[in-house]
Amino acid sequence: MTFTAHINVMPLKELLDPQGKAVMGGLKNLGMGQVQDVRIGKHITLQIEAASKEEAQQIAESACQKLLANQVMEYFEVHIQ
Repeated sequence: MTFTAHINVMPLKELLDPQGKAVMGGLKNLGMGQVQDVRIGKHITLQIEAASKEEAQQIAESACQKLLANQVMEYFEVHIQ
């Protein structure tokens, strides 16, 4: 069975996000002062062939731990469909 894993990788909240700060400055310059904070991350979609949803979850998490996310600076969330 084929599952789709949707993975969000974001910088840890304790770390500065220079890209987010730059976008925040741009939004303020455009008159959008209502925006309080910006964090920039990445969204990754994997098509996984697995016997069960649980196995697909394990495969996706393993991919994140080994390659897709730098756990020193980022955290990830995996959602399987």
